[in-house]
Amino acid sequence: MQLTSDSGNSIPEIAQPKQNKPELQLGSNGEAVEELQQLLTNLSIYAGKIDGVFEEITQESVRQFQRQVFLPEDGIVDDNTWQALYKGGPVNLPKLQKGSQGELVMKVQRILKSTQDYVGYVDGEFGSITESAVQSWQVRNNLPDTGIIDEVTWCTLSQIPQ
Repeated sequence: MQLTSDSGNSIPEIAQPKQNKPELQLGSNGEAVEELQQLLTNLSIYAGKIDGVFEEITQESVRQFQRQVFLPEDGIVDDNTWQALYKGGPVNLPKLQKGSQGELVMKVQRILKSTQDYVGYVDGEFGSITESAVQSWQVRNNLPDTGIIDEVTWCTLSQIPQ
């Protein structure tokens, strides 16, 4: 989403990082951790102090965010997690469609089960039932009902509380 300044220039909603960010984890500290805590606060995920100390509350907030955007829930802030934090949503995810399989398909099936769109087994197999559930979700969210999980569908799925 773009915002417009008083002078009519387009400015990004969230500034992008100017340089590569360090990998952060439990025990890290400093300005990058403060920035992380601020980004998580802006996304209403972190409610602790913005003190630059990566403690358990920061780690759990990172895990919660990673779960929301379909990243490995390891509590470590790597390049993909930084990108997702700045975007405020999922990044670098594959297109899933009939015939896809694996852990991401299982995550989608669990989420769509929670919305009552999916009624099958959580088996990691993207078959006809999963395709119909995705189409149902897409229709209810005013998306093209392709049954394919593309970037836009990933973003809407990430808005479902997990």
